[in-house]
Amino acid sequence: MAHKTDAKNKRSTVVKVFGREYRIRSDEDERTVQRIAKFVDEKMQEMARRTQVQTPDPLGVAVLAAMNIAGDYFPMREEREATSGLTAERLRRLIQLVDGTLAHTAPARGTARTRE
Repeated sequence: MAHKTDAKNKRSTVVKVFGREYRIRSDEDERTVQRIAKFVDEKMQEMARRTQVQTPDPLGVAVLAAMNIAGDYFPMREEREATSGLTAERLRRLIQLVDGTLAHTAPARGTARTRE
């Protein structure tokens, strides 16, 4: 069963993106929502300038901005996944090394103790 966030716990924040206001309901604090909205607005403004059209289509600009953001995001995600896999493999090898060392240095169970 999927976990749903209680709607009562969400905060409502008004943001302005590409000249339009939107009411965003989020678990994030207002400052974070505003930072994200500003980032998206800047990307959309940049895409609108790049199209060099007098009155760009807002939906088209939004798609271009989303593609641009995804283009930045995917390499970082892939690097994080590769690093995570490498870290897990190194950790597995380290555990094997420690287990092997302990097996060779630990006294065997059930051995008789010497008397002094």
